Amino acid sequence: MKNISKQISIILTTILTITINGLANALPLNGLTTGEISDSFETYFVPAGYVFSIWGLIYIGLISFAIYQALPAQRENPRLARIGWWVVVGNLANAAWIFFWHYQIFALTVVAMVTLLISLLFTYKGLRSDEDTIQPAERWFAQIPFSIYLGWISVATIANISDVLYFFNWGQFGVSAEVWMVIILLVVAILAWAMSLRQKDVAYLAVLLWALAGIGAKFPESGFITTAIWSAFGLVVLAFFFAAIPQKIRS
Repeated sequence: MKNISKQISIILTTILTITINGLANALPLNGLTTGEISDSFETYFVPAGYVFSIWGLIYIGLISFAIYQALPAQRENPRLARIGWWVVVGNLANAAWIFFWHYQIFALTVVAMVTLLISLLFTYKGLRSDEDTIQPAERWFAQIPFSIYLGWISVATIANISDVLYFFNWGQFGVSAEVWMVIILLVVAILAWAMSLRQKDVAYLAVLLWALAGIGAKFPESGFITTAIWSAFGLVVLAFFFAAIPQKIRS
């Protein structure tokens, strides 16, 4: 009964999250779309608009997972049982972020985004326990969707914090916006290599590449910034191929 309640909660909160995200832009909520609010921040770490289409893939993954985990055969799956409530927390945090963002309560958007990130980290870790027993269906309907989701939210968390700091005129400790962008790009590159070395997760790394390519596309002629973006992109490409190469070949 306990696991059934988790399964139902995941389905309901997944529907809630996708519905709220859809209505936020269709109405739009508070008279502004998500992208219009994002465009009001003059920061470098924001991709071109088309990059946000990845949410369609993320939602397909969430729906696929919600259906898969609800199957009777998965009711006693220890990995799914372990992550169930974390998925629910993540769905609720996602929905809360939309409200905070559209009503421009920006400080709380960071709280919601970090909560979502933490829930995804626990979900990701839980799905990779006892990997020897994971079936192909679980890999496709659970592991890969959450790799993609975590990859995007890793990027979104950095962007969200950057936007909120800009909103509060934090001053960047006297350092130029260009230097801070380089620091952020270094963080992304280090994160990519950490995931490559520890998890060999090409789905996660592909999302980072998608995001960096979108940022590069938005700033095609910005001199130093453009060079820094594509340099970081190159480092992540190397991490991607390192993760994709089988261990036997590398050794």
